[in-house]
Amino acid sequence: MKEKLLKIKWHLIAILTVAIWGTTFISTKLLIGSGLTPQEIFFLRFLMAYIGILFISPRKLWADNWRDELWLFWGGVTGGSLYFLTENHALELTQTTNVAFIVCSTPLLTALLAKLFYPKEYKGRWLWIGSLVALLGVGFLVFNGNFVLKLSPLGDLLSFTAALMWAFYSLIIRKVEGRYSTVFITRKIFFYGLLTILPVFLFSPWSFPLQRLMEPVVLGNLLFLGILASLICFVVWNLVLKHLGTITSSNYLYLNPLFTAITSMIFLDETFTWICLIGAAFVLTGVYLSGKK
Repeated sequence: MKEKLLKIKWHLIAILTVAIWGTTFISTKLLIGSGLTPQEIFFLRFLMAYIGILFISPRKLWADNWRDELWLFWGGVTGGSLYFLTENHALELTQTTNVAFIVCSTPLLTALLAKLFYPKEYKGRWLWIGSLVALLGVGFLVFNGNFVLKLSPLGDLLSFTAALMWAFYSLIIRKVEGRYSTVFITRKIFFYGLLTILPVFLFSPWSFPLQRLMEPVVLGNLLFLGILASLICFVVWNLVLKHLGTITSSNYLYLNPLFTAITSMIFLDETFTWICLIGAAFVLTGVYLSGKK
């Protein structure tokens, strides 16, 4: 009974984490509207998260061997710099609905990669049935009854790359989680994410005035993205991956657009239609079916 309650706790934590991530689109949109570029937003949020985690991280600087250090480097690239760059720049090249729908293919991509690299975690037909039902629900949510799909090859390719990067990130964390503490792993992810974003500024130099960082809208949203959505949520999500497994955890990402739709209705006065309700029902059903034995 105690073990069952512990599992339920981690499922609830996974939902709460995804709920927070579902609201980050609003903050990112507001910051871009204030003049920050995608790479500037990423650098500032990860810098804040890295400084914060230094206060709680163990003094251990490096992994036990160069192979593990290399895995952590790729974790910083796939779950940090490359993921956020591809997703945010995709928003500049194609429709938001396209990006949201393609990025939500992450759980399916994670399942395919997990089946390839970790066959024992493959759960059979309910995984695929639930994933497809949830993906259908995501379609209802992001298009909200207005199915206008404009193809933008580069933007859509960047969206798919973002989804693929997060799938790889989930498997990379699985690779090192048993040998190092979650805080140590997360600190290394932040470090390598920051390190690998720096070359981008050689091609697109920093342009946002530093004095404007103290504006309430800018500072408030950066604190939300850096401390809550990055520092806290990355640590918590890595724990969720450890306790629930790669595939089960990833399936909760289908809830992301549901929380985005709810927060858009609250903060941006967007309409939550009956199409959204149908989509929410499909998503919740799909997530449930994906977890069946």
